[in-house]
Amino acid sequence: MEPYGMTADGKPVELYMLSNAAGMEVKLITYGGILTAIHAPDRQGRFANIALGFDSLTKYEAGHPYFGAITGRYANRIAGGKFTLDGVEYDLFKQDGECALHGGEVGFDKRIWQAREIEGGVELGYSSPDGEEGYPGRLDVSVRYSLSEDNALRIDYAAETDAPTVLNLTNHSYFNLMGEGEGAIYDHILTVNANYYTPTDARQIPTGEIAPVEGTPFDFRRPKAIGPGQRSADPQILMAKGYDHNFVLNRVGLAEGDLGLAACVYEPRSGRIMEVWTTEPGIQFYAGNVLDTTLVGASGRLYRQSDGLALETQHFPDSPNQPHFPSTVLRPGERFESTTIYRFSTDVGG
Repeated sequence: MEPYGMTADGKPVELYMLSNAAGMEVKLITYGGILTAIHAPDRQGRFANIALGFDSLTKYEAGHPYFGAITGRYANRIAGGKFTLDGVEYDLFKQDGECALHGGEVGFDKRIWQAREIEGGVELGYSSPDGEEGYPGRLDVSVRYSLSEDNALRIDYAAETDAPTVLNLTNHSYFNLMGEGEGAIYDHILTVNANYYTPTDARQIPTGEIAPVEGTPFDFRRPKAIGPGQRSADPQILMAKGYDHNFVLNRVGLAEGDLGLAACVYEPRSGRIMEVWTTEPGIQFYAGNVLDTTLVGASGRLYRQSDGLALETQHFPDSPNQPHFPSTVLRPGERFESTTIYRFSTDVGG
């Protein structure tokens, strides 16, 4: 651990580095629980940072598209910035047009988390007071980051509340397996273990339909390059300016809490492979559609559209307003638990 700087309002931020005997390194800060860097080897054993982000706290505070951050209380979108729970309507901070997005104006991505070292990693904690960003109930959250000797980055989420509330937690890291700042992810080969996805309207709110991926650009059941679909004329792709959709993961034969393989990304030039395992029912594939040349990454290079991809394990967007989606309600006496693993290897010897 080492100091990372002071926020604009004078709060100290710490940086933690996790490493293993294989040489892999993961860096994270207590501001937003942000993963600032992930150094992983290619097929030649050469290490590179494969996570988009910045080299200073000042840049993170200035605003960014959730690089590496914990997003909550509710990751993704809630239509109209409101929901009804137990007959009470709750109004949330509206952004991204007329919806709530990633927890509000000052979501978990902008909070200072309390850190303590644990075996193999770091546990972050935050207590969100009743009414914060419009959400009911006090919510006590912990997020554990740990790194194994076989290059698996594990994220364990847990939360408890003192009043009924809704909850959807994820990490919003952007990956480029060629290396941060190395260009577009069009040639990355993606597989997603999903027969269905949730189409959206022009506001990127789920329509409520659970649609088959077969015959659409969303069919990643067999490995294929991202680029052709990202450039397609499919109406769903055009409305979102690319991939930014929730996939309904195949979990047949898995009990609640079991880890299942959700997605796999392969980058042919470097040979890097990233598997995503999760206990969650969904995964949001976002292809960096709104990245532009106003952001300069840690490498000193500009980020352009599709220079990184996010695979956010989650419950479905707008679940509080979609009764047939898996429930995101958490009640007193219950404990929310979720695990996601990003496992890194290569196509030769990794």
